[in-house]
Amino acid sequence: MSEQSFDLVVVGGGPGGYVAAIRAAQLGLKTACVEMRETLGGTCLNVGCIPSKALLTSSHKYHEAQHGLAVHGVKLGSVSLDLKAMMGHKDKVVKDNTVGIDFLFKKNKITRFKGKGSIAAAGQVLVTSADGKQEKISAKKILIATGSDVMPLPGVTIDEKQIVSSTGALSLSSVPKKMVVIGGGVIGLELGSVWQRLGSDVTVVEFLDRLMPGMDADLANNAKKILEKQGMKFRLSSKVTGAKTMPNKVTLSVEAAAGGSPETLDADVVLVCIGRSPYTQGLGLEAVGVKLDERKRIAVGHNFETNVAGIYAIGDVIAGPMLAHKAEDEGVVCAEMMAGQSGHINYDAIPSVVYTHPEIASVGKTEEELKKAGVTYKTGKFPFSANGRARAMNDIDGFVKILADAKTDKVLGCHILGPDAGTLIAEVVLAMEFSASSEDIARTCHAHPTLNEVVKEAALAVDGRPIHI
Repeated sequence: MSEQSFDLVVVGGGPGGYVAAIRAAQLGLKTACVEMRETLGGTCLNVGCIPSKALLTSSHKYHEAQHGLAVHGVKLGSVSLDLKAMMGHKDKVVKDNTVGIDFLFKKNKITRFKGKGSIAAAGQVLVTSADGKQEKISAKKILIATGSDVMPLPGVTIDEKQIVSSTGALSLSSVPKKMVVIGGGVIGLELGSVWQRLGSDVTVVEFLDRLMPGMDADLANNAKKILEKQGMKFRLSSKVTGAKTMPNKVTLSVEAAAGGSPETLDADVVLVCIGRSPYTQGLGLEAVGVKLDERKRIAVGHNFETNVAGIYAIGDVIAGPMLAHKAEDEGVVCAEMMAGQSGHINYDAIPSVVYTHPEIASVGKTEEELKKAGVTYKTGKFPFSANGRARAMNDIDGFVKILADAKTDKVLGCHILGPDAGTLIAEVVLAMEFSASSEDIARTCHAHPTLNEVVKEAALAVDGRPIHI
């Protein structure tokens, strides 16, 4: 075994890991990154955020060509699907992004190790390549950024052909006539939307009595109604207890979440997306004494250091929302603290977005959370149907809702269902980062005609004085 020495070794090359490595290198730390995939970018770039957004965009264009252009005076003949070309575009998007990260590593003189990383001892990382060869790396500091993995469902075995995870759902060779999605969260709604637009009969089975747990209930309930209009079907308060695979179909056993007589539900393809679990197994954490919490996440302090000096963790392996941008911010702040700088993350100002159509975006507290905490608040709500730009786009479903403290007017949360919600939410995230009031947003001049005016009107509505409704 050869041995090299670094100031920082990052284990994991996903959004948190590669961003932390780049920032550390910028700050003068001799940095290495260990990643077992052939390409950098982690789940997000390779089989998650990026390829799913490529397919969401392509499938939306296909659906719009079929159903949404005539109102704009654009008439088309027959529209056909070239799924192979659509998948080719998705693959190119992924490749271009991974090549881009390789370039950034070279630019910042970061050493890349291909293989599975584990902690051999304090200050030592063991890299095991695919062919079994091992190499030890010395490190003054070690950062665990291994992300998360698909959470399995007992009784339903994923084969990535008929019963697929999100990974398999990104690479189907044909459009299934019937698809059952197990899980009504972000991944299920996004990938269900892709295949529903392309012609699949999609049914979502969700254990809870609502979609998107954790998001504002008003937002989730209205999103469900819109998705139902688009053709998606839902079976809430239901659980899947087993699956039987046959050559041409999968038969699921489904019963009420509270228990009861099972029913059967047939599908060509079943997508299992009930959540993700932190990737902390096989990293050697137990051997060096790194503490995990009850959900097998790594416990860290304010500077992301574990109970073992010199070992740090960020992203999906620690507490908090499993979001790429949360991991990225943690990676930057962690690297800066390692270099002697200060930094902070406002966990109340981390946005969450579901890229269905219309998009669903949320930041801060929900009404349910504020009520539970006994916080008195005011609500401002404004629909896209009263916005000139949304009408010009023929995209009027949804609303913006702003929640503000009843006494101070400080913005506590914002929830958007509508066109470009994922972009519109950024204005409110910035406002919350600077502890702005709803009046601050309302008195900020917004260009006309834009979708952003709906945010301004919602802020005005907090004070009961919207202009255009």
